[in-house]
Amino acid sequence: MAKDKKLDFRPNEFVVYPAHGVGRIVSIEEQEVAGINMELFVISFEKDKMTLRVPTNRATQVGMRSLSTPDVVSKAMSTLKGKAKVKRAMWSRRAQEYEQKINSGDLIAIAEVVRDLHRADDQREQSYSERQLYEAALERLTREVAAVSGTDELLAAKQVDEVLIGRAA
Repeated sequence: MAKDKKLDFRPNEFVVYPAHGVGRIVSIEEQEVAGINMELFVISFEKDKMTLRVPTNRATQVGMRSLSTPDVVSKAMSTLKGKAKVKRAMWSRRAQEYEQKINSGDLIAIAEVVRDLHRADDQREQSYSERQLYEAALERLTREVAAVSGTDELLAAKQVDEVLIGRAA
């Protein structure tokens, strides 16, 4: 049924796994799990020093996808330029929504979280949980921007920062 799905991803290719962000497929291997032979993508997340094995026939079901196109990256950057949309809901509800957006793996949703939680120097201090969510979203965004543009993360972070600072000015 899903044998043709595995052709979407190849070794040495960058992919986005929703719960972990950008990783590189190291290899595709056969492994016996509970007496069943399975073909697995072996994905390495360098920064987190983590390796993930995803069954090839379940990759698209769990939300694994190729890197965004440069077009989507520019949409995400223009999302950052927009005005922060902070709902009047309780923080726990908003935090849950932000967490879902970050874990969706959708670059534009992640950019929305960065935009909404970004604080300029003259604004009030963020709470610990706000800062944690902001940093998680920012890291996911910069990693994917770096992977798509083929630059390093520092350059991508600088790019994102310039957009955020330009918005505040």
